[in-house]
Amino acid sequence: MTAEHLSRTDAATPAPGTSDATHLALTFENNRLASELFGQFDQNLAMLEQKLKVDARARGNTVSLRGDDIAINQARRALDYLYDRLLKGASVESSDVEGAIRMALAADDQLVLPTLERKGKMTLAQISTRKKTVIARTPAQDAYMRAMERAELVFGAGPAGTGKTYLAVAYAAHLLERGSVERIILSRPAVEAGERLGFLPGDLKEKVDPYLRPLYDALYDMMPGDKVERAITAGVIEIAPLAFMRGRTLANAAVILDEAQNTTQMQMKMFLTRLGENSRMIVTGDPSQVDLPRGVTSGLVEALSILEGVDGVVTCRFGEADVVRHPLVQRIVEAYGRRDRSPGPAEPDSNG
Repeated sequence: MTAEHLSRTDAATPAPGTSDATHLALTFENNRLASELFGQFDQNLAMLEQKLKVDARARGNTVSLRGDDIAINQARRALDYLYDRLLKGASVESSDVEGAIRMALAADDQLVLPTLERKGKMTLAQISTRKKTVIARTPAQDAYMRAMERAELVFGAGPAGTGKTYLAVAYAAHLLERGSVERIILSRPAVEAGERLGFLPGDLKEKVDPYLRPLYDALYDMMPGDKVERAITAGVIEIAPLAFMRGRTLANAAVILDEAQNTTQMQMKMFLTRLGENSRMIVTGDPSQVDLPRGVTSGLVEALSILEGVDGVVTCRFGEADVVRHPLVQRIVEAYGRRDRSPGPAEPDSNG
């Protein structure tokens, strides 16, 4: 970026809904990268306009921004971060633009984040493996990724589509590749009663694969397929149904418990006490999607309450705004959230 001019302008046409708008002109040195930054037909700038309510107009390798002071600075931080990505050889997709905008907005929402300087550049947390680098796309993801780096036990709680499981598997693959752990252990309570496995065809792996498919999908995203298969065969990546965890001590391992809202209180305590030396444990789940029988308390819900404030345990909570799947998924989650928060319909009068 070679020039950056910030000035007040009354003569210029203000952005819609603004008066006495701030004008900021950003010029980027590399014309090719500037074109990638702005997007095909300036689609990335259009996203800035829509999300931040600024007016963004490109001419060559310069973009002119107009809007209120806060929105202009948010747009500047987002563009600055995305251009730095391009300089480092990374691509910029629409999801990256959306993530940069979310993080820029978070800085001005006064969120407690170690990753954002209010008036400076944004630095987003990332997890790198040989096959892929994952970068935080929401403030909650950023906090979650940094928590996994510093804490031995991390809870990721929140709705579907927020990246809880995907990021946990990415971090486990990262630890394995750099030699920080010797194995990855994946567990899920979908087959909590061990004897039920006998009614399913195949060996143990084939019995539990359908329940662990989301974890496998994330693994194959992070590691070459043949390496995943060899690691499973060698026991470096282990499939451990929750019912089979009792009595074990899990040392030198990255341990993931997914769908933890469906553990019972006893199962959760049993699982958490498996943590051994030089291990990291990540527990993910959605407390609003408990499938346990009526009257049975979720082990995840209880653990989040009991372990709050315990040294070495970090809880990261995701909300509806953190959904990073298709935009419609976020709207669906929000709609269900509104339903759950509103009083239900009155029960019909049985004497009717």
